[in-house]
Amino acid sequence: MTSRQDAWTADEDLLLAEIVLRHIREGGTQLAAFEEVGQKLSRTSAACGFRWNSYVRKKYKTGIELAKKQRKDLKSTALSKESHVKKDIVDYANQESKGLSIAEVIRFLERMEQGQQNSIELVQTNESLQRKLANLQEQVLQLEKEKRMLQNNLLIVEDDYKSLIEIMERARKMVVLKEDDKSKKVKFQMDKNGNLERLEK
Repeated sequence: MTSRQDAWTADEDLLLAEIVLRHIREGGTQLAAFEEVGQKLSRTSAACGFRWNSYVRKKYKTGIELAKKQRKDLKSTALSKESHVKKDIVDYANQESKGLSIAEVIRFLERMEQGQQNSIELVQTNESLQRKLANLQEQVLQLEKEKRMLQNNLLIVEDDYKSLIEIMERARKMVVLKEDDKSKKVKFQMDKNGNLERLEK
């Protein structure tokens, strides 16, 4: 794999941010994120890490905080579920010595199934939020492109306006000069020797 030395584009910055935020959210390391980005962009993981720390991270402070919160929520949900399962198993084991009825076993299994269903719903909700986040980041990127385009158009209009003002100023000066020339009509008179001499008005 050849490593690139060219400048980063806005799309590459966005991809870097998305992958790092996903790794934060899922409890992965930033190093693993930089390696993944490096493979996708044909850059070294060190270059990706430098770009993240020197520029991109500052633009995604809110996203980082949100990803950390999601990681914490997922972890606490998983721990809570695990502790509930352990408690149910202990309760089941304690009841087993007393002799369980079929109805109790069915209730236990139903609770386990409900817990699994809740876990699936959490995963689906998380995936849905990740898709929304990706869509919002894509919209931000599109708006940034439109903003740059509008700024470029504004610069062009400003340059055209300055050129027009300069042309109008030159035209005004030319008109003023012509009026000055008209106002300075030259008169001549004959001197004693019969020569024409110019009279200033």
